[in-house]
Amino acid sequence: DGFQIRTLILAMFYRLAPTLIREGYTYIAESPLYEISDGKTTHFAYSDSEKNETVQKLGSKRVQVKRSKGLGENDPEMMWLTTMNPETRKLIRVVPEDVKRTAEFFDLLLGDNLAGRKQFISDFGSNYMDLVDVS
Repeated sequence: DGFQIRTLILAMFYRLAPTLIREGYTYIAESPLYEISDGKTTHFAYSDSEKNETVQKLGSKRVQVKRSKGLGENDPEMMWLTTMNPETRKLIRVVPEDVKRTAEFFDLLLGDNLAGRKQFISDFGSNYMDLVDVS
């Protein structure tokens, strides 16, 4: 789903080019999580709720739902259709509310303080279990 790579790249920008983020020049081109086909048309969903809504809208039609591949596994045509085409892509502007706090958080998650990271995961990891995809 790209979250690990996204986090690493954002951490790099925070450390090496924080002005790009502070000034609002950083965007994430989000790739879909699901490809939903009814045999005639293909729909893309960026979350579980979008997937469920799309499947429900298609109703009694025979629907095939596939988990989308990671960006590195997509062929160029699919990459263009879902992530790169300015007409159809979904961009998320990176706008931190508190630049200092965000930088500290990245340092905690990706820095050298292993004990601090373990403590954070121990304290707050259970809050995110519903987001974990272990399928």
